[in-house]
Amino acid sequence: MPAALRSPGPDHPITITPFSKQVRVKFNGKTIADTTAALELKEASYPSVFYIPRDDADMDFFDRTERITHCPYKGDAHYFTLVDGARRADNAVWTYETPGEAVAAIAGHLAFYPDKVEIEIV
Repeated sequence: MPAALRSPGPDHPITITPFSKQVRVKFNGKTIADTTAALELKEASYPSVFYIPRDDADMDFFDRTERITHCPYKGDAHYFTLVDGARRADNAVWTYETPGEAVAAIAGHLAFYPDKVEIEIV
């Protein structure tokens, strides 16, 4: 049985807000996600992360991997490798398919490691 998730609080705040600008994600020079419906997740002292609706991503570039990690606040993250011809970025994208109640808004969204893709604010 999985451990219960911790609740965000003053010692570990998490906020999720709609991002007011367009966010475009590129891999190997190609746009793989483009949205005006991104969510910005701010967690404790970590850098902000954009979560992009899966419907706004070109899933032809995404290859599901076996990697799963656990966040005590958000739950289990599942990963995708980005593939464009011979170019690959292993486990460059993660998603919380069944996130904890406190972060339920990020279900159905994708997040990207900024060192593996280009993230543009338009």
